Parts: sequence; structure tokens; C-alpha cells
Amino acid sequence: MSATGTAQTRAHAPVTTPARRMTALARAELTLLGRSKGTLFAAVFVPLVLPFSVREAAKEMDLAEAGLTIGTVVLPAAIGFSLVFAVYSALVGVFVVRREELVLKRLRTGEPRDAEILAGSALPSVLTGLVQSLLLTAGCWVLLDLSVPSAPHLAVLGLLLGLVMCAALAAVTASFTRTSESAQVTPLPLTFVSMMASGMFVPLELLPDKVAAVCELLPLTPVVTLVRGGWTGDLSAGEALGAAATAVAWTVFAVFAVRRWFRWEPRR
Repeated sequence: MSATGTAQTRAHAPVTTPARRMTALARAELTLLGRSKGTLFAAVFVPLVLPFSVREAAKEMDLAEAGLTIGTVVLPAAIGFSLVFAVYSALVGVFVVRREELVLKRLRTGEPRDAEILAGSALPSVLTGLVQSLLLTAGCWVLLDLSVPSAPHLAVLGLLLGLVMCAALAAVTASFTRTSESAQVTPLPLTFVSMMASGMFVPLELLPDKVAAVCELLPLTPVVTLVRGGWTGDLSAGEALGAAATAVAWTVFAVFAVRRWFRWEPRR
């Protein structure tokens, strides 16, 4: 082929951008997610059911002493469940299955960069978690007679930090997960610890101070703290900055771990 022909071919070649490449990956991943009934059930329906158990447990707690209501307990827990199941647990399975099927390896031979591949693959689950959190917020507002949030920016900040952090932590967990079968097990430690000690079932305000201080360092605790503080308005500027810093620190650690240990080919 002549130089002129080569130049014309390049001129007529479709121009791709990172946004277009990630959108294409996300569209393909969304199609695959819809075909995975087990993942879809865990991601969509489980977070919608668990808040009812939190509501029943909250009725037995002395919430008035801590300045809380059933609504300000259930809503942060519901958003936490969505992040854990719809984003974190679902994405661990997505990353592992795509790696074992050599999808990630093939994608690396094309135009998408590593960050684009991971972000595009994570986008459907992240959007699912976002939409689900908004629906849960509306449902809790109506059913639990929640008041208008005193500091809505804190709740928004907590949700956005949680979405990014859970996606990054999912990639870290996938790095150490050998098979698609074990991907159903490896997310459980963080899931159970978050549910029990991050203020979802039992608010930190009801725990002893020393126990609460330790629980504040867990990944999901800042998210629950910021969302709850957004409604109660009881979170000081220092406490809000501390919670946001903890979430950012976990995200930075997760990104570093992914860059260092994430595997793009099947584990042997």
C-alpha cells in the first residue's frame, strides 16, 4: 500500500476516546450482567430486603438517647448494603470471571488502557449501586417519615466515596481470588465485618467508645457516618473531614494494591 493510501486509511479510521472505550466496555458488561441471574439477584434484591431486618432490630434499641431515629439508622444501613452487595461483591465476581475467561487479557491487546478496562467493567455495577441507593433513599423517606437532610452534601459525598472505594476494593479482592467459585467466598470477610461493625446494624453511637474508635477505621464506616451525618446534622466539620480522609485513604491503598497485585491472566 502506498504512503498516500496509508494516510487516507488513517484519516478515515474511527477516532476512539477513553470515554467511548469505557462506554463500549460498560455496555457489553451490562449485557453480561443481565444474563447472570445469580449475580443480578444478589446485587438487586438482597439490598432491598436486608433493611427490613435492620428496621426490626432498630425498634429494640434506645435510639433517642443517641439522638437517632429508625429512619436515620435504616437509611445509612440500606445504602451500605447496596454498596457491599451491588458494587463490591458483584464486582469481585465480574473481575474474576472475566479474567478466567481471558477477556481481560484480550482487552489489553487492544486500545483500552488498564484503568479504562477496569473502570468500564465496573461501571454497570457502580451505576446499579447509585440508582439503588437513590431508590432506597426515596423509599426510606416515604416509609420511615425521614426529615429533610440537614447537610445533604455530606450524604452525597459519602455515597460517591463509597462507590469508588468499593469498586477499588473489589479489584483488590479479585487479585487474590483464584476461581469464579471462590469469588463467592472471598468477599464474605469484608461483607460481614462491614455489616456488623461499620454502623449498619448497630450505630457506633451505641457502642463503647473504645470499640467505636476501632470500628471507625473500617472501610464502610466513613460512608455510613457521612450519610447518617447528612441527615442528622450532628457531624462536626472535623468529624466529617476525618471520615472522608479515612475513605480516601482506603481508596488510595486499594488503587496502589491493584496496580501492584492485580492479575490479568488466570491464576495457575
